[in-house]
Amino acid sequence: MKLFNRNKQPAPVVQQNPAPQNLLAELALTSIHDGVIITNRAGLIQYANPAAITMLGFNTAQNVIGFDAGLLLKIESKEGRELPENENKILQAIRTGQPLESYEVCLLSGAAKKRIPISISLIPVNNSEGNRIITFRDITKELAEEGEQTEFISTASHEMRTPVASIEGYLSLALNPQTATIDERARTYLNSAHAASQHLGQLFRDLLDVTKLDDGRLHPHFQPVEMVGLIKQISDEYRVPINNAKLTYQFGSSEPNNTPGASRRIEQVVYGYVDVNLMREIMGNLIDNAIKYTPAGGSIYINVLGDGDRALINVTDTGIGISSDDLGHIFQKFYRADNSDTRTIGGTGLGLYLVKQRVEAMGGRVWAESGFGEGSTFFVSLPRITGEEYEKRMIAFNNGMLNNIPQGGTQ
Repeated sequence: MKLFNRNKQPAPVVQQNPAPQNLLAELALTSIHDGVIITNRAGLIQYANPAAITMLGFNTAQNVIGFDAGLLLKIESKEGRELPENENKILQAIRTGQPLESYEVCLLSGAAKKRIPISISLIPVNNSEGNRIITFRDITKELAEEGEQTEFISTASHEMRTPVASIEGYLSLALNPQTATIDERARTYLNSAHAASQHLGQLFRDLLDVTKLDDGRLHPHFQPVEMVGLIKQISDEYRVPINNAKLTYQFGSSEPNNTPGASRRIEQVVYGYVDVNLMREIMGNLIDNAIKYTPAGGSIYINVLGDGDRALINVTDTGIGISSDDLGHIFQKFYRADNSDTRTIGGTGLGLYLVKQRVEAMGGRVWAESGFGEGSTFFVSLPRITGEEYEKRMIAFNNGMLNNIPQGGTQ
């Protein structure tokens, strides 16, 4: 029988020399499927991993090292529109060293210019070289899966609209004194059911509106317009619901005119190139939002200004405002702030997503500034055109010669 010496120390484990960190980093970069490019401050490529070289349409690193990343990263919008320099966010990020997250575009790869949908990001490095780390990921599969989901939502929403409309119709008949006799208790129940069916019907309509742009079935139809007149016309159509909510409405200012230092209306002629129907949806959602979240006695201010090569629209309210936690999420699909002031306010959580979707389809940008209890201002920035360009485009539009590709400015 073999006895063990309990006091005997185990033999020391021989430690293998760890691989140098730079070799491990190189192994990781050569193994991943995402493209990685590192440039210097001037935007010249100093490193490109195999995935990046392949996605750019080249064979070896020698084809890209030392070249301008802005020239090799040939991109288009998701809709296939060539991006001018002032709309090319990755080019701007390379030049300024500002971070960029999840910018979805199409990469034109190789001489055949194969279109690869990608999500591209940039991280600036705080070193003497001023390096920028650019990563881009092929999102073809993700978009295909999103397309399948969108198709399902679109089909389901379309099929459900008919029975929901029938329910609304029968409830309306039941609530009509000329077609039905009911007691007050039954009327209360039916009113609640009618409100719920209307909410459900609006949800299906919003879902269909979302999927039309998401799956590419809806394309903007651009035309030259005078923006101040167009936005005033659309906004004035909401005078009745604004008055019914016991709110005051003012066009041409972002603040009350009797407030010290308030922005007085500046008589400007601001030209744009937009889809008028999409503008109606954008303004309708923003104004409806302002009405819903502004208590009686409050105010709504709407204005349009020329800001360089942008047309800037603001919809300002004196409502309950948006907390800093919610502000970064309000344009997400189905997102609704959850607090005691908002729980009783109906909505589908799609209105602001629809706004963002339609603004971006016209080459614009939307954002909000707010604080909880301090009211909110929603800004829409769209490309602005000159008076001379407006006249030329108007002649072409009247003659049916315009295409549907917008011309943008800085966002």
